[in-house]
Amino acid sequence: MLRTLQSIAACLALACALLPSRAQDFRGNGGRHRSEPPQETGFLNRTVQLHGTTYRYQVYLPEEYRRDDKKKWPVILFLHGRGERGAEGMWQTQIGLPQAVRDHPERWPFVIVMPQCPLVNFWTDPEALTLAMTALDQETEEFHGDRERTYLTGLSLGGYGAWELARLYPRRWAAVAIAAGGIFWSYAPERWQEVSTLPAEYARSLGRTPVWLFHGGDDNVVVPRQSELMFEAFKASGGHIRLWVFQGLKHDCWTRAYNEPELPRWLLSHRAEARPEPPPLAERLLIPLHPPAIRLSPAALDAFAGEYRDQGGHFVATVFRQGDQLYEKNPQGESLELSPESPTVFFYPNGSSLTRLTFERDAQGRALAAVFHDDRHEERWERRTAGSGH
Repeated sequence: MLRTLQSIAACLALACALLPSRAQDFRGNGGRHRSEPPQETGFLNRTVQLHGTTYRYQVYLPEEYRRDDKKKWPVILFLHGRGERGAEGMWQTQIGLPQAVRDHPERWPFVIVMPQCPLVNFWTDPEALTLAMTALDQETEEFHGDRERTYLTGLSLGGYGAWELARLYPRRWAAVAIAAGGIFWSYAPERWQEVSTLPAEYARSLGRTPVWLFHGGDDNVVVPRQSELMFEAFKASGGHIRLWVFQGLKHDCWTRAYNEPELPRWLLSHRAEARPEPPPLAERLLIPLHPPAIRLSPAALDAFAGEYRDQGGHFVATVFRQGDQLYEKNPQGESLELSPESPTVFFYPNGSSLTRLTFERDAQGRALAAVFHDDRHEERWERRTAGSGH
């Protein structure tokens, strides 16, 4: 008995002696027992030190980003508008490009650097521009940014800043996209005295660097003439510039601009040291808020009328004709006008330019269902007619 107890005690002592080393083996061999967490992605809090002051901002990493694969990633520097200035480091993620990234992350395979302009500054101030470039350099180094695929964009006040960074560092950018911006700052009206020479100076500095401008046709904050002047200057100098003017939009043209699926593809099609250089280009388009409506007969419109329910059987809308017009009444009792852009696709002339209602029809042309889709999602609504039971 005594000998048995002695053996048990010896085994326990040996086990206790081995525990620290085994625990260390467990911690040090994550691949065998548990996987290490991947590189954190999404919107990350960052800080940068500049002249003894700490500034907060954000960087976005795509879900596919991995620190250890050494892959070089395209980088975008995004400058926000006047209303997002501050010191908390996050307000700039609420509108523009960051909002578009949240809606469609699959479209934006970029590392995106989003510095924040201090409340006392404008993006055109030298110290604010230095802050933006310092943040860009810091994140480019840390997250394997590709200097051949580094892009610049900004909206409103950030568009002012983007024009300055484009002029000051013209070879740094593979392409530049600016929404509701310009070079004639609202807080420096005397710059308009140089209207005959200043746009040409920017055009000469950027040369063939591709530039895409967006502006609301009814913008009364940064007037569309600002972008028109830059377009004409680049056109005259043989530059590479696109200008899209959105008819019916006021200052906020950036929501529509950053929702344009072609924009990220256009950025990625350019490299900073491309050989040969992009050819001269001067494209100016007027983009209507809504497509032109076609005319459908009352009988064709009646074929869409009925009650529509979602896949859970919940009421979502009643579609009805009144005169030559189709309407949709929602659960709150509001009636929304529907206009046809094709025999089966309708848009909301008093609503978002991106929202559509597409009807599915049987062989006789009667609606079976309607698919509601905006820029974020889509829903299928089943049609029920009186007495059909379905």
